[in-house]
Amino acid sequence: MQQLVDAFSRKFFYLRLSITDVCNFRCTYCLPNGYKPNGHKSFLSLDEIRRVTQSFAALGTEKIRLTGGEPTMRRDFTDIIATINAEPAIKKIAVTTNGYRLARDVAQWRDAGLSAINVSVDSLDPRQFHAITGQNKFKEVMAGIDAAFEAGYKKVKVNVVLMRNVNDKNLPKFLNWIKDRPIQLRFIELMETGDGSDVFQRFHLSGEVIRQRLFNEGWLQIPRARSDGPAQVFTHPDYQGEIGLIMPYEKDFCVTCNRLRVSAMGKLHLCLFGENGIPLRDLLEDDSQQDALQQRIQGGLLHKRETHFLHQGDTGITPNLSVIGG
Repeated sequence: MQQLVDAFSRKFFYLRLSITDVCNFRCTYCLPNGYKPNGHKSFLSLDEIRRVTQSFAALGTEKIRLTGGEPTMRRDFTDIIATINAEPAIKKIAVTTNGYRLARDVAQWRDAGLSAINVSVDSLDPRQFHAITGQNKFKEVMAGIDAAFEAGYKKVKVNVVLMRNVNDKNLPKFLNWIKDRPIQLRFIELMETGDGSDVFQRFHLSGEVIRQRLFNEGWLQIPRARSDGPAQVFTHPDYQGEIGLIMPYEKDFCVTCNRLRVSAMGKLHLCLFGENGIPLRDLLEDDSQQDALQQRIQGGLLHKRETHFLHQGDTGITPNLSVIGG
């Protein structure tokens, strides 16, 4: 099997595939004014998703994460999972979701082949959750996490965007929540985007604050598997849950990059930040174009930069994280 390798000898086993940029939440750090349609958009079809999956699988991809926007807003979401699951080389299919449809649909997603779930929950206080997301859906999201366990998932990952003076003081409450639950709670540093500079300046906080507290309280860091995301993961003998830290501003964050992105409009993005993307859609029209598609993906990878340059305030052309799937 061929393997995707860039000019810095990084190997890529993991694809983040956005299937829509539509979202029904209005998170303060991403879409504070809600989703605004920008002309008529035609997102990747089921056949196009199948062709993307087959090409990346042939190039060594083992894991695909479905992202958005809110990916579960697609009516054919279960069919998308089943389509990807039909490709034997893909060992893991994950989703990042705001969780509002979990309780209703998670069992059928699991039956279709979904192997892992990440749910965004930035606060365990229902009022603060409402203030951050613009949706009074805390109970529904919590019920969805319970439903995921009932459907047979052994672990659920919960994403928390770390925000100074918003949720950074809530670590004890979060830790208490995962003490007897197999939840990997992942604190993600707030990242600067084109539309979000003011929010970034007000709320950004380094994950180092959390990491130091974890070390002080006896948490231990565990190694990453090759198709894992960028989280530093910590365990503690007294806790069933785990803590993950995603710290894109830390030195050498990009050294271990193992993932590529395809947007809902069919562009290959080599990084979450900094470039316009490489069009793939003209090669997704027919099954006979697979070789050309693989060559374009491989050729594009030669242009992947060594780092994201966020430290220099270079946010690239990414206006907000819903555009290419966070």
